[in-house]
This record gives sequence, structure tokens and C-alpha cells, in this order.
Amino acid sequence: MIRPAPPGHCPAYERYAALPKAHLHVHLEAAMRPGTMREWCAEDGVEVPPLVDFPHFTGFLDAYGVLISLLHTPERLGRLLDEVVADAAAQGVVALEFASIPDKSAAFDSAEEALEFILPAASAAGRRHGVWTGAIVSIDRGAGPGHALEAAGLAARFAERGVVAVGLVADERGNPVADAAEAFAIAREAGLGVVPHAGELAGPEEVRSALDLGVDRIQHGVRAAEDPRVVAELAASGVCLDVCPSSNVILGVYPTLAEHPLPTLLDAGVRCSIGADDPLLFGVDVVDEYVLAHEQMGIPDAGLAGCARASIDSSFAPADLKRGALAGVDDWEREAGQLPG
Repeated sequence: MIRPAPPGHCPAYERYAALPKAHLHVHLEAAMRPGTMREWCAEDGVEVPPLVDFPHFTGFLDAYGVLISLLHTPERLGRLLDEVVADAAAQGVVALEFASIPDKSAAFDSAEEALEFILPAASAAGRRHGVWTGAIVSIDRGAGPGHALEAAGLAARFAERGVVAVGLVADERGNPVADAAEAFAIAREAGLGVVPHAGELAGPEEVRSALDLGVDRIQHGVRAAEDPRVVAELAASGVCLDVCPSSNVILGVYPTLAEHPLPTLLDAGVRCSIGADDPLLFGVDVVDEYVLAHEQMGIPDAGLAGCARASIDSSFAPADLKRGALAGVDDWEREAGQLPG
């Protein structure tokens, strides 16, 4: 079972926490602190959901639903945002792109009201903790075409106020990425990025479909490794995969981290960022994922610095922030080259 390295007690954790990085694949509600979750469950008389060990994808979605239900007041949502951004800062994150489905908010009567609260609260937390933040409005691919168009239109209305992209989440099987093409066009018209989940529970054909739609990044995308032609297309396109290895193992996409294709994808020239996906539910934060990538997947420091560069360069953060963060990665790599492996 994958367990996180305790922050502050593991030299490897501290080492990779010092590496500047963007966190591009994290779902807001599931970035809740364990202590905060237990506190709110006790206050609401709700049973603590299972963590890390999920018998199937539906069990994971059920646990996620509990987290959404806990966020039934603006005060709780504001606290969540502050804690998530503070934790990101402690993990060396300079740019945080968090995903959520605003119309599922339990604290507000509408998705518009939810974003009216979330965006300035996230920006204020970013200023307090020194982290740039951008919001990804997620389309629930199982909710039908009407929802997809509504979500894209909502994102477009907030394009100049902190929303940076639209995503596409939930079970791919039977819900292909191509079905969201019209919603993606609305987002693009508004100047937003497109960052769907693809190639996680479905195969490499979904990654190719995402590429055909002209997406900016692909969340997961690891099943591309099953088709060398798709891997070559990815490498040639420069599209970044936002990879979450522990998530893939815990949800049964791969049996172990040792069998995860991230090293293969990197060796083939595919740009990859590293993310934690749902830190609370999977028991790892983004730094833990870097540690595991090095210790259990054999990716050297140079490769991990490359992932950090890809994350920063592929983010929607301002250009001046990117320049400073990339210089910080160079500094980290020079120092890392003087340390034992």
C-alpha cells in the first residue's frame, strides 16, 4: 500500500519540496486536509469515508461525494481554499490549477454563486501564501450534453476572473472525449484552455481523440503507452500529460508503481507533469509523488526537473512567473547534481 512520506521527517520529501513546480492535476474538494475532514464529519454526524483503498471506481466516486457534501457553507469552502493553497506553498508549488464542478457546490444555490465566491477567495489565498491560482471548471462527462454546454458557458463568463480552462471528468467508459467537442469550442472562443481527462480508464484511442480536438493538456493520458503510434504523436505535439501515478495504481489502472509507464513516456519524449489528483483520497501529495517517482519508478533528478519544467511551462500562469520559476528549477537541478542520488 502506498503511504506518503511524513513532511518534515523525510530528507527526500524536503528535497523535492524545494523543487519549484506547478500542480496542474488536483481536484479541490479532495485536497482537503485529513484533520479538517474528520472535524467536519464529526460536526455533521457523517461517517468518515474510506481513504486510499477503493474496491472499484464507483466506491471512489462515493467517497468524493461525501467530501462535496461537507462543503455546505461558504465558511467551510473558504477555509478549504486557504488550507489547500497553504499546503501547495509548503510543497514548492508556485502555480496551482485546481479543478471543481461548481454546480455541485453544497454551499450555494447556483454554479454562478459558487464561482463568485471561489475565484476571489482563491486569489486572496494565493496572495497570502505566494501561490498563483487558476480554476478549471470541470464538465461531468456522465451528465449529458446539456450540462457540458452549460459548464463551458459558465467557464466562459468567468474567463477574465480566474477561470483558466475547462476540464472533463468522471468515467470515460461510454463517455468519449469527442462528445465534448462543442463545449470545448465554446471554451476556446472565450480564450480558455482545454484540459480533459483521457486515457485513464479508457485506452489510447481516447488520447488520440483528445489530440485531434486540439487540447492544451491531457489529464492522465497514460494509456497512450499501449500504442507506440499515439506515444509518437504525443511527443511530436508537445501536449503535456498531467500524470498522477498513485491514483492510477490505487484505482487499478496499473498493478504497481514499478509497472507504471511514466518512465517510458518520458524516455519517448512525451512532456509530463506530476500531480496528486485527489490527495486526501489517495494518501499522497504532489511532493510524495515526486519522491515515489524517484524511489519506486527510478526516474532520476534530471527527469523530475524536466517534469517540473513541463508543469510550469504548460500551466496558464503569467509569463513572468513562469520565467522566475523555471530559473528556480535550474538552480535546484544544479544543487541536486552536487548531492548523492
